Amino acid sequence: MNDQKRFAHPLIDDATLTRESWKVFQIMAEFVEGFERLSGIRPSVSMFGSARIGPGTPYYQLGEDIALRLSNAGFAVVSGGGPGLMEAFNKGAFGGQAPSVGLNISLPHEQVSNRYQDISLYFRHFFSRKVMFVKYASAYVVLPGGFGTLDELAEILTLTQTGKSKMIPIVLVGTRFWQGLADWFREVLLEAGTISPEDLDLFRLVDEPHEVVDAIFKYYEGRGMTPSADNEEKHLEL
Repeated sequence: MNDQKRFAHPLIDDATLTRESWKVFQIMAEFVEGFERLSGIRPSVSMFGSARIGPGTPYYQLGEDIALRLSNAGFAVVSGGGPGLMEAFNKGAFGGQAPSVGLNISLPHEQVSNRYQDISLYFRHFFSRKVMFVKYASAYVVLPGGFGTLDELAEILTLTQTGKSKMIPIVLVGTRFWQGLADWFREVLLEAGTISPEDLDLFRLVDEPHEVVDAIFKYYEGRGMTPSADNEEKHLEL
């Protein structure tokens, strides 16, 4: 074996290593604050959508309407805390009965916290923020968005598919927007054998605000909102 492989990179000095080590505590702090502040906010629905779709657009109004209905139905609404559809979600929930929650993150572009948040958390790291979207959610509602929204959707589908997260409703809003992706899943991924037929049942497409609420309540009808022992174990392991 080459002895050089046993040593640290010569360009990484002790100060850099110390800084990297202390970064762990910053990450831990984000998780601890998130767990403490969100663990009691149940049931909740995590909502995702574009920062670039602003007020005055049909999807903004749709997102606001859905969030208001969910809030008045007793669900806290959790969004990314930023502008665009995230603002619509928080705004709708802010006017409802249940809390409006924003998981804010500092970004070079787009991310400016909206003012419609009863509870605001701030993150430096995407991965810790993403855990908070998933850990306490009773459902996911996904409106049109770009790479960030697709990233969140792919993650929650993967966690649910693999059993690392409990099975909960995943509702995609906007058939015209999402149908092409759903068709690609069926015609390309399923045909290639990279997903199973039952994976196509992990989500459903809807268009109307009442359909979102109905889909969530229908899912929990007969099983209740209280998580099973198996789901509690998944919750702890997430």
